[in-house]
Amino acid sequence: MSAPTLMARHDADLHPSPPEGQVRVGPRSESRSEPRSGRAALETAHRRLLIVSACFALGFSVIGVRLVDLATSRPESAPKFVERDVPAVVRARADITDRNGVVLATDLQVASLFADARVILNPAESAARLVSAVPDLNEAEVRNKLASGRSFVWLKRHLTPKEQADVNRLGLPGIGFQQEQRRMYPLGALTSHVVGFSDIDNKGIAGIEQYFDGALRAFPQSGINNALRLSIDSRVQFAVREELLHGMADFRAKGVTGIVMDARSGELVAMVSVPDFDPNRAGDTDPDARFNRATLGVFEPGSTMKVITVAMALELGTAKLEERFDATKPLRISRFTINDDHAKNKWLTVPEVFIYSSNIGAARMAMEVGPVQHKAFLDRLGLLKKPEIELPEAGAPLVPDPWREISTVTIAFGHGIAMSPLQYSAGLAAVVNGGFKISPTLLAGGRNAPPTRVLSQETSDIMRRLLRLNVEEGTGRQAEAPGYAVGGKTGTAEKAVAGGYKRNALVSSFAAAFPMNDPKYVVLVMIDEPNGTSNTQGFATGGWTAAPIVSRIILRTGPLLGVAPVDVKSPDVQRQLFVSLDGRRTPSVAF
Repeated sequence: MSAPTLMARHDADLHPSPPEGQVRVGPRSESRSEPRSGRAALETAHRRLLIVSACFALGFSVIGVRLVDLATSRPESAPKFVERDVPAVVRARADITDRNGVVLATDLQVASLFADARVILNPAESAARLVSAVPDLNEAEVRNKLASGRSFVWLKRHLTPKEQADVNRLGLPGIGFQQEQRRMYPLGALTSHVVGFSDIDNKGIAGIEQYFDGALRAFPQSGINNALRLSIDSRVQFAVREELLHGMADFRAKGVTGIVMDARSGELVAMVSVPDFDPNRAGDTDPDARFNRATLGVFEPGSTMKVITVAMALELGTAKLEERFDATKPLRISRFTINDDHAKNKWLTVPEVFIYSSNIGAARMAMEVGPVQHKAFLDRLGLLKKPEIELPEAGAPLVPDPWREISTVTIAFGHGIAMSPLQYSAGLAAVVNGGFKISPTLLAGGRNAPPTRVLSQETSDIMRRLLRLNVEEGTGRQAEAPGYAVGGKTGTAEKAVAGGYKRNALVSSFAAAFPMNDPKYVVLVMIDEPNGTSNTQGFATGGWTAAPIVSRIILRTGPLLGVAPVDVKSPDVQRQLFVSLDGRRTPSVAF
């Protein structure tokens, strides 16, 4: 037997044939063709993997393209909302700041909630889920809107971030958000009557917001980012408001207003009217709180008007400081009788008429001037026309027509004419600033109008002396603020009502300037219907109610305004401010 035969027999013995019907496995099953068929199977699998991979890649590519499309364009239905059904997107407004850059009004981007009712699956269920996320929604109203079939319905404007997140988590089809601008007032009620407010569509409807509505809208659209800078100093505004609120509570008053004005530029550094309101929630405010007593309300000024009367008589030469006027008895004009509250029953010099606040003396001064010149003088000071101020809420004065002799008599001591506290403040500024008419303004830097002289320097100097004398020795003692040489005049008037006067309803005020040796600021406080207290001995007049508030305002704001205290007893200040009751302007004691 040859060797090959032995090898084959040995192979057969090692690997016997499998029983019929079974398949052999192991080394015996390998043959020459098996490696080729394995490679073919691998190639087939590889090709299939490539096809599947290509399909996945194509699918992901389609998804990616769609995501990019969604990210860079609006949904198909969105143009319909914007072009036909959705209100125009609310545009931004320029900021409003105080004179130091403190933001008083600004825009924030917020989301508003809307629905496409055409694709809402279950209005009742969707409404219930929306109300769970935004509790102040009315479920019945929401359900009706979602069942309306309309392509666009507002559900709620100006969501909070939490509300937006909660609604977003609901994943409701047909529910969407539109980005809008919401006007915010960071200082709340502090400047509410000055800045005003805008509506839900960001349109100004009160105050500076309304007066400059067009400009505030135009700035952002033109690429100009400048804020509208006001003359208000929020620090001074805060101090004035706090003192007015205390005064309103102390005297249980209906309202109080206060003004701090630059006596030369007319810039309003503070202007407060209380009660006031939060402009962020203006719609929830009582109408009386939105009424601006500083500019819109007109009131009879009472005895503060004697400042104007005395200045007129001195300026027109119908009176001199040492001249005396008969106040020995009441003055009868036609069917009217003029009395003094605290009659001295004697002839009074001009300083005495002023510090004793004699109605009789003031009336006699005005009578010597006469109705024609009296009316012309008040007009020259800007007291007979509506004042120019950057607010829509500005009241026109109430002036007698025709202007008779009795008009001159009563207006001399503050009755028979009505004007806003702002308007009176501007007139007082002209009296103390050297005789120049000013235009009150809420814009930082003033109006830059050329000065117009309405009084001589001499008349202005005399009036500064008289105003200071009234605080030193007259009805304005409680307005004294040590170091600030305050000068001023009290005013108390019965409130005018239809057919006469309401005897138990007073308008009490104090009009002041400081420092009187070089007046820089005018300060006015007016209280609407104050009530006397034990501290005021039951009196509700201006000297007892408004004057102390003015004192506290000056003490708090003088340092903020950079006004250095002065020594009122120093020889220089005495020479500038001294005037005696008999009309002497030179101190009797040599310094």
